[in-house]
Amino acid sequence: MPETDPRLNHMEISELIVAEVGKSFVGNSVAIRKILFALLAGGHVLLEDLPGVGKTTLAMAFSKVLKLSCNRIQFTPDVMPADVTGFTVLLKDAHTMEYRPGAAMCNLLLADEINRASTRTQSALLEAMEENAVTVDGVTHALPQPFMVIATQNPSGSAGTQLLPESQTDRFMMRLSLGYPDEKAEMEMLLRKHGENEAEPIVRITSAAGLLEMRRQVSEVYVAGAIYRYILRLVRSTRSHESVAQGASPRGSVALTALSQAAAYVSGRDFVIPEDVQDIYADCIAHRLILTAQAKRGGISPEAVLADILNSVEAPKLRIK
Repeated sequence: MPETDPRLNHMEISELIVAEVGKSFVGNSVAIRKILFALLAGGHVLLEDLPGVGKTTLAMAFSKVLKLSCNRIQFTPDVMPADVTGFTVLLKDAHTMEYRPGAAMCNLLLADEINRASTRTQSALLEAMEENAVTVDGVTHALPQPFMVIATQNPSGSAGTQLLPESQTDRFMMRLSLGYPDEKAEMEMLLRKHGENEAEPIVRITSAAGLLEMRRQVSEVYVAGAIYRYILRLVRSTRSHESVAQGASPRGSVALTALSQAAAYVSGRDFVIPEDVQDIYADCIAHRLILTAQAKRGGISPEAVLADILNSVEAPKLRIK
């Protein structure tokens, strides 16, 4: 890692990243760690939360600690696909067309209030997320690597919003909710805002190149056959549960495996254990489920369904040498 002591192992580097991001975003180290899992697994994160809980601060902190280029786009109904993808302009003197990059041309894109945008604009973002590229006037432009989207959406029913289609939410590797900070963390925010406490300066831990190397190492974390079967049982059980009308897709199985590898990596292991899978199961799968009308009327949540599945599917017992 170009920015860190080469003697540090990947667990120590991961802990440094969490600690440095925590200097700016106080009070929720669990959320920081889980977003780091998604970043290392090459996925995107959907934050479903109320305004003002620090989503932008969190994304900007990651960009500084990892030295990633970062753009933010505030989605409203009048935001156009070209604002995301970019556009071409005619250079009269040269008689050629020149590409002008859009917001997606960065390493870390904060897509704020995504469910206020039109379906056309959401589709433009979807291509960037899925293909790591944008197409403008028939020409495809590759996005910088690594590329990650941290998108936020207002809770269902908020004024001016519409539900994201299932095909789009399925593209997010995990969904998180930051929630309100506890009293101690909120007091720290107040003191910083009014100059009573100075926040420690953020130290850059690695770079885009270093992050890509960490992703490569995550992809090599060993997954035993018993763990693969455990992941499949957990995901496939969502398709037959009595409270679920539509279960998780195979993309969910792939995402859960990648996140489990990242969780093991951050914990300092080169192999996945059942606890890695269990730790991020709900964050990875809950937003992929569509519950039956009866379950919704009964106040059953996707998280409750997944907790029931976790209790009913036996975890494998691994022999660790």
